[in-house]
Amino acid sequence: MSFDTRSGTRGARQPARNRFERWANLRMAERIRRKGDRRGTKLALVTIGHRTGLERVTPVRWFPAGGGARYIVASANGAARNPAWYYNLAANPDRVRIEFAGKHLDVVAEQLHGAERAAAWAQITATARGFAKYERLTDREIPVIVLRSRPPGRHAVSPNGG
Repeated sequence: MSFDTRSGTRGARQPARNRFERWANLRMAERIRRKGDRRGTKLALVTIGHRTGLERVTPVRWFPAGGGARYIVASANGAARNPAWYYNLAANPDRVRIEFAGKHLDVVAEQLHGAERAAAWAQITATARGFAKYERLTDREIPVIVLRSRPPGRHAVSPNGG
């Protein structure tokens, strides 16, 4: 499915817009990468910048999606615009990694739509009611992304046919 959620016309203040918030997010992501978090509900999302091509790391909350998959939500605290990492996923959905507590996992990102999104959103808002508040603050549909383990790539065929 495509990453196609447009920005809205109203919403809360976009998070991490100043130097201190960016610094704090980076410190949180580094801690999650090394030690995880107390409840085990956050991960460090590693994406490739859609404009720069550079690796970007963002701490995000995740929710179980079954079969080892995870849901993440591009809420931006109810801002009118999607978070920057959403556009990074849209540009490179197959070049994503999640890290937590010293573990690294290559994943593929897919935005959910329709009934799939509705079911996931119901599960997410039942677990974390704050996300329902974000939905009331903005007029955009908040994207729900599923992260699934990337299947191991096939080995390239060597020049000698082996």
